[in-house]
Amino acid sequence: MKIVEVNSSVTVNYTGRLNDGSVFDSSLTEGREPLNATLGQGSLIPGFEKGLLGMKEGDKKTVEIPFNEAYGTVREDLVVEVTKDKVPDNVTEGQMLQTMTPEGPMNVVVKEINDVNVIIDGNHPLAGKDLIFDLELVSID
Repeated sequence: MKIVEVNSSVTVNYTGRLNDGSVFDSSLTEGREPLNATLGQGSLIPGFEKGLLGMKEGDKKTVEIPFNEAYGTVREDLVVEVTKDKVPDNVTEGQMLQTMTPEGPMNVVVKEINDVNVIIDGNHPLAGKDLIFDLELVSID
C-alpha cells in the first residue's frame, strides 16, 4: 500500500478551522471538489504537507498547525496607510482590493477609512492564526 511522501500527488478532502471552532474553508462544501496537489512544490502551507506525510488512502486525521507553519506572523510592514486617491471612490472597510508591487499583484484588505487616508493590509487573512485541519486522504496518484 502506498503512503504519502515528498513529491506524492494526492487528492484530499479537508476542513480548516480556527481554535474557536469556526470553519474558514472546506472541500466538503457543496459544489467543491477535493484538493489535488503534489507535495514538495510549495503550493501547500508547510504544516498541511507535514500532516499528509505518512498517510495512506482512506486515512483520516486531524492536524493542528501553528501559525509559523501556516501563513506566518502578522507583518506590520504590510499594513500601509495610503491617500484616498489611491483607491476606488466607493471602497468600503473589509473590501478586498488588488495592488501592484515590484513582485507582482498582491491582494490587500481595506482595514480602515478616515477623511484623508485608507489603511490597507497585505497580510494573509489567516496570518498569525493557529489552524486545525481535518484531513481525509482520498487517493495517492
